[in-house]
Amino acid sequence: MTNTVTILMGVLNGAKWLQPQLDSISEQDHEDWVLRFSDDGSTDLSSQIVRGFSDRFPTRIHCGHGPRKGFGDNYMRLIRNLPEKAGYTAFADQDDVWSREKLGRAVAALCGFEETPTLYCGQRWLWYPKTDRRIKSSRPNRDFEFRNALIENVAAGNTVMLNPAATRLARQASRMITQPVFAHDWWLYQLITGAGGKVVYDSGPPCILYRQHSANAIGAGHGMSAQIKRKTGVLKGNFAMRIQQNLAVLGQIRSLLTEEARHDLRRFELARKAALQQRLLLLNEVRPYRQTPVGTLGFWGAASLGQI
Repeated sequence: MTNTVTILMGVLNGAKWLQPQLDSISEQDHEDWVLRFSDDGSTDLSSQIVRGFSDRFPTRIHCGHGPRKGFGDNYMRLIRNLPEKAGYTAFADQDDVWSREKLGRAVAALCGFEETPTLYCGQRWLWYPKTDRRIKSSRPNRDFEFRNALIENVAAGNTVMLNPAATRLARQASRMITQPVFAHDWWLYQLITGAGGKVVYDSGPPCILYRQHSANAIGAGHGMSAQIKRKTGVLKGNFAMRIQQNLAVLGQIRSLLTEEARHDLRRFELARKAALQQRLLLLNEVRPYRQTPVGTLGFWGAASLGQI
């Protein structure tokens, strides 16, 4: 089995940050990697920086163009266009910085899961480069299951690596869907857990500096103000819209899911359309959960208000 890691990177006006990230990739102690870019319509110097990197590693780089429909669709196109024998697949943001051992640690953690679709992920440093402030992201406390993936994503995209079996599954599934995803990493977490795969969570020190700035596609949302913003967003229906988008995509790959996952998905879909009492009864059959008690309580509050 090949140990080649195919790195997928979506790019959009990342010239301010690209070079440090590319340098950190070039310095990985796992040297068997290739990098596939998808530029989603940059108007800055991103393309020149990418070409310069390609000149340094001409046999390892593939440059393509995105669909210009947002970061989720850009990464989904990269997944869809993976070669048939891509091996391991990792995901890179254009504005992070990796520790030298990032790829090697992930490949080592995935050893022993050759036949089972397996997703690796872990913690990261929330990095404020102006002051070099670093905050370790929260660590999940509960099992990684489809019932969790329905309402929460714990697989931060820039930490994710798929083993070859998961790569093949993701490539197949991505070619079955026509609806846009909200976020490719959340979709991958739902796919792998829903299809009976495994999640390996790295409990070691974070090996990513996750740069925080005003142009983050999503951002970490750390602190009280971010929590207030999220709760306000739930009341405005933002969470419900994301759930609806996820369910539309899951419906198109239902045949890849386990019988249990299909059952839970159907109950969850029915619950969203039901009146309050029936909604809560159906959700209680599924028993969806978030990684913290407070998060789970918040979900049930949103469900009671019809905002899921």
